[in-house]
Amino acid sequence: MRTLLRNGHEATIIEQDRDRYERLESEFEHQAMQGDATELFVLEKAGVKRPPDLVLALTGDDEDNLVITQIAKEKYGVPKVIARVNDPRNQPHFDLLGISPTVCATSSILGLVEHEVPEHDLVHLLELRKENLEIVEVQIDKSSPCAGISVMRDGKAEIAVGKTELKPGDQVLAILQPGKEDELRKILLKK
Repeated sequence: MRTLLRNGHEATIIEQDRDRYERLESEFEHQAMQGDATELFVLEKAGVKRPPDLVLALTGDDEDNLVITQIAKEKYGVPKVIARVNDPRNQPHFDLLGISPTVCATSSILGLVEHEVPEHDLVHLLELRKENLEIVEVQIDKSSPCAGISVMRDGKAEIAVGKTELKPGDQVLAILQPGKEDELRKILLKK
């Protein structure tokens, strides 16, 4: 919120919990309001009728985030909505309703953990659901049967050319369609 305001954007934060609201009000003054953002009159009081350029639904409850983004999008014509997905198992519901992009701390943390644990041969870094693509990282080992892609070697990115040879320890970033991980594993990892 601070960054948005500092960059000259108009922003309103809605907080249902009284204690948290009071802390936000003392910091952000008139940019904070108390209420339940799933209620129309609260959203309207926050300015959703104009409509704003963007509505973020970042509560700890996936159902609330679905309701908030659907109301903003469908009833008030907000052009862009972003929702927090607390439980990755609920992602298909957001996808089904066209709520994109979404952010999921659980999935992001899992990706970071996979990145740091050497046993994971393929790490999901970013999902671009709208574009039906994902970015994955693959660690090359000495039995990998591949060549000719972009690579990270000794901490430096290298754009692959026809003569580029992948070596054990290289990290490859690949952009592919979801569900193609097994094909990538066969090409890069021989598993």
